[in-house]
Amino acid sequence: MKRIIIATGLLAVSGLMAQAATLDTVKQRGTLVCGVSIGFAGFSTPDSQGNYKGLDVDYCRALAAGVLGDASKVRYVALTAQNRFTALQSGEIDVLYRNSTQTYLRGATLGLRQGPVNFYDGQGFVVRADAGVKDLKSLNGATVCVAQGTTHEVTLGDYGRANGIEWKPLVFDRTDTMYQTFFGGRCDAMTRTLPRSPARSLPLLQSGGLPVLPQTISKEPLGPFTRNGDDVWTDIIAWLHYGLIEAGELGVTAANAEQMAKSNVPAIQRLLGTSGELGSRLGLDNKWMLQAIKAGGNYGEIFERNVGKASPLKLDRGLNATWAKGGLMYALPFK
Repeated sequence: MKRIIIATGLLAVSGLMAQAATLDTVKQRGTLVCGVSIGFAGFSTPDSQGNYKGLDVDYCRALAAGVLGDASKVRYVALTAQNRFTALQSGEIDVLYRNSTQTYLRGATLGLRQGPVNFYDGQGFVVRADAGVKDLKSLNGATVCVAQGTTHEVTLGDYGRANGIEWKPLVFDRTDTMYQTFFGGRCDAMTRTLPRSPARSLPLLQSGGLPVLPQTISKEPLGPFTRNGDDVWTDIIAWLHYGLIEAGELGVTAANAEQMAKSNVPAIQRLLGTSGELGSRLGLDNKWMLQAIKAGGNYGEIFERNVGKASPLKLDRGLNATWAKGGLMYALPFK
């Protein structure tokens, strides 16, 4: 019996150590190591000086601001679809924000935790302008460019078998190589997540006059990943997202956050840490969400700047609108 009690105690202690591991590591290091994509317009793209910008990047900045008090204390690690999960599993990165689809198998088999969805997307197809293709059935027998290690590769096969379409996948380990090959004319079509815009295409593709087919063949809920057994860190990632959504609902922005911290509205006080102990319960300063919001704004601001009307993509909020405006974004209560 004593052995069982001792063993149980040791497991409990080791569990607590694992839960606090990443948060402690980030604080001691003084820098957040964030896994992002090599280059995906609107989500993570380095400029000519190597500075990353995008929706996923803004989440990394908000996290660094909340945990370390400085949005610039982030080191970005550009990852491919094939090595992204291994990088997180091995501890090379602290969190994965890399436009990664959340699925059953990824949640159950990788030893990782899936955080709240921060972008609802779908898999579509781009075709050559001279192909005369207007629907997916017209792609029967076509060569289709697809990225290796993605849900797109699996969905492409599933959809083809279910609908009697025989296409010839041409698989790439890097998306930039896939784009080059597609624009070079080796593929009749290219499939990947394609955010829906009024023109149903991305500016990169519009520049080549390339049509995007209207059909979407999958649900692609994108969001962050953390390691199993790291519950405190996983909670921080989750509540960061909920806090950015809540800020938008309460009218808290990057510009007015400091002033709003003086509000007498209880919900705003709790969110911004002027009342309650919501930050300290996660091992953070009570004003961690105030710092996170000041770094880049609420979710709506992040969306509009990177993929919305203020960006080259010009996307509508759609499913990414808040629940009050017909979308799926919903913050759990801060109380």
